[in-house]
Amino acid sequence: MIGGVEKMLAVGLIWGATNAAMRRGALLWDQSLKSTPPPRDPPHKLHQKLLDSLSNWLTLLFFWQYSLPFLINLSASATFFTILSQAPISLAVPVTNATTFAATAVFGILLGEETRVGHALLGTGFIVLGVWLCIT
Repeated sequence: MIGGVEKMLAVGLIWGATNAAMRRGALLWDQSLKSTPPPRDPPHKLHQKLLDSLSNWLTLLFFWQYSLPFLINLSASATFFTILSQAPISLAVPVTNATTFAATAVFGILLGEETRVGHALLGTGFIVLGVWLCIT
């Protein structure tokens, strides 16, 4: 089971890192949208609003700072489903989700997000303790 736990931790780390990276990519994308001039005539028809929304969504998917972490995140999700076929769900889900939460906080700090570092590190310490309790 130890090899399975290592895989769970790796998936959690990948999810956490890509969550922080996707958030940063989405913020960059949002800044690029705000820097473009708005259309002169705001859309009033529902179909035009839907088309604009779809266009924005597709633009986000082609924005590499968002789409690359997104694809890596999806790959980790496929790995997680493989892990679920080999490990008990009562262990896989808490270990992976706790690791994801902690890794998101740590990678967010590393990417320069505004955060209460002391609180984030204290929470991460509690998460590590909880994962250790689940594993042993």
